[in-house]
Amino acid sequence: MRAAVLHGNADLRVEEVADPEIGEGELLVRVAYSGVCGSDVPRLIHNGAHFYPLVLGHEFSGTVVEVGTGIEHNLIGKKVACAPLVPIFEHPQSQRGNFALGKGYSFIGSRQSGGFAEYVVMPRLNAVLLDDSIDLLAGAFMEPLTVGLHAINIMDFRPGRTTAVVGMGTIGILLMQSAKLLGAGPICAFDVDPTKLELARTYGADTVVDSRDEAAVSAAIEAGGYEIVFETAGVPAAEILALKIAAGKGRVMYVGTPHVPLTLQPAEFEEINRKELTIQGSWMNYSAPFPGWEWTFGAEALGNNRIRLDGLIDRVLPLSQAGAVPELLLSKSVRGKIMLDATR
Repeated sequence: MRAAVLHGNADLRVEEVADPEIGEGELLVRVAYSGVCGSDVPRLIHNGAHFYPLVLGHEFSGTVVEVGTGIEHNLIGKKVACAPLVPIFEHPQSQRGNFALGKGYSFIGSRQSGGFAEYVVMPRLNAVLLDDSIDLLAGAFMEPLTVGLHAINIMDFRPGRTTAVVGMGTIGILLMQSAKLLGAGPICAFDVDPTKLELARTYGADTVVDSRDEAAVSAAIEAGGYEIVFETAGVPAAEILALKIAAGKGRVMYVGTPHVPLTLQPAEFEEINRKELTIQGSWMNYSAPFPGWEWTFGAEALGNNRIRLDGLIDRVLPLSQAGAVPELLLSKSVRGKIMLDATR
């Protein structure tokens, strides 16, 4: 089969590799679409891969074409998305339902071969069934969609609370839409990119604020701030802004993955004390029973076309052209998600 194999930093080659072998309790999936995740960027161009060679890709959808022993044959032909975490179910954290908090887990697309290929083998538990009505390009967004849903799931989320989402990348836009579906509101979107803010407005934000506009940020704070704040950008300015715009007794949920140090000045740290904020972090997207409510609700939302995706895609490349991805990322010209079409 064809696969895009990462041989070294920024060295992604499309080549013929051995077909994956299916084992007991596993499925063979014909990949349709696979997204290049933000977490794939350091693996692709910043020496962040666990090892080489490696087939990346954990945001993907496809169709079941073969099942291993012990798996129901009626799954053949079904559409699925991948829940890529392969936990150690015996780990104490997994026993509590905290599957992503255990040590030693594997991960499809970073610790074992993933969706930048024509076929993938995965455990049955990792295959999330999709309704026949769901387009497989949309199905490839299940994994990033559930990241935001997990953040909502683990906090004391209550409908009708004033809500801010800081960072309007893919995760931020999907989280904002999910929060709105679940009754949050009014919702304000914060970002430094006017194009992303306009997309947020189109997708349901009640108000938008350019984070660089000090007067607009100050006005939001003086109006009382927000009872719920989600930070999804993972950059210091956004992380600090989340504390500043939170209302008294507010809840701040950090979702974005940081890549540079964060320094808080005393007055910035004191936002936590003076406003008695509840600060929480969110990691991955799993709950009990595995893979969790996030995936069930996400599949239902996609099946009913309640999540909009069209403005989140920069381009769809054939798998045969996947070797161009590192150069595109290095050029910093990408304005959305790169999707790979594994059928071409």
